[in-house]
Amino acid sequence: MTKQDCKANVAENETVDNNTPNVDETNICDEQTQECVDNDDSNDSMTDEEVDNSANSAEVADESEIWKDKYLRLSAEFDNYRKRTLKEKMDLISSGGEGVMKALLPTLDDVDRAIKATETATDVDAIREGISLISLKLNEALKNKGLVEIEAVGLPLDTDFHEAIAKFPTDEDKKGQIIDVVEKGYKLNDKVVRYAKVVVGE
Repeated sequence: MTKQDCKANVAENETVDNNTPNVDETNICDEQTQECVDNDDSNDSMTDEEVDNSANSAEVADESEIWKDKYLRLSAEFDNYRKRTLKEKMDLISSGGEGVMKALLPTLDDVDRAIKATETATDVDAIREGISLISLKLNEALKNKGLVEIEAVGLPLDTDFHEAIAKFPTDEDKKGQIIDVVEKGYKLNDKVVRYAKVVVGE
């Protein structure tokens, strides 16, 4: 019941009885008026709660969109990074030996010239000297690229660098030591690329 209804009831009661107002009727109207006020306050409170819920829902929706956008951007950036690194890796694999090949080309030219010179050369010592120079040049080019020969003769057998393929009787002081190298071993930037095949004294 609204305030207007209560006031209407009071007006009707005053019209019926123009004498002193009835105390019970006045109390009833006051109680009805207070009930209407309480109902109005309750309705106002519910309206405020609904507004707060709506505002919270909108805020959550906005925040969800922000995080969704961040996720999509991050996912796209990671996918681009993965594709870029994969391409760089493939390029590195395909052209990784390019530097070594360029370093060996001058030595290859020397070998071609040496082969051509042997066709008419009569001085064996000159040919031997030329081959020695080519070998030095080749070793120097490979050394500049990080290739180093593994030392072996006179050292104890080290399975991290040496591969024993034979044993040979020797003096007591040379037992367990490498006395001969069948095939040289090499390291590339401290990584063994080929073990030295050796003969060990026993």
